[in-house]
Amino acid sequence: MAPQSANASSLSVQWKFLTSLLGLLRMSQIILGTVVWMTIAISRYDGALHFVIFVAVFFWLTTLALFFLTLLSKSDLVPLLGGERWTLSNALHDWLASVLYLVADCLISKKTMDKEYCHLPAYSYHCPYKSYLSATIFACLCTLLYIISAIYCTYKKCRDNQPVV
Repeated sequence: MAPQSANASSLSVQWKFLTSLLGLLRMSQIILGTVVWMTIAISRYDGALHFVIFVAVFFWLTTLALFFLTLLSKSDLVPLLGGERWTLSNALHDWLASVLYLVADCLISKKTMDKEYCHLPAYSYHCPYKSYLSATIFACLCTLLYIISAIYCTYKKCRDNQPVV
């Protein structure tokens, strides 16, 4: 009976993280990131949109990992990035996501403008314009969320090395 109680106590959920600014930003990033890659994935995509899908899925997965590691207080399990470096790791992740999402925003915006003609009534072929447009909007919102969380984590790091939560 003792080993089970030890395992149960080692999983402590930080409920205050869910209501913190970073927790709300992470949940929003996960939801919007899902919408971005799902919206592109349901349409026919080619060329530069492969990079957009890569950025959306990669940062969706890494944000999911950061969210659950922080929620379960398991950041110490990540070698070289956890523990005292966890706030810095979050900030670097968010800055990298911001930059790559900005590039992805430019690529998908260009692709959306290229397909702008196809929503006309006389156009009879498959038209991905609406899905590209919605993916562009959600990718821009996701970029904004990553910029906000990058600034927040950088502020926390520069402010006497405060923890994420």
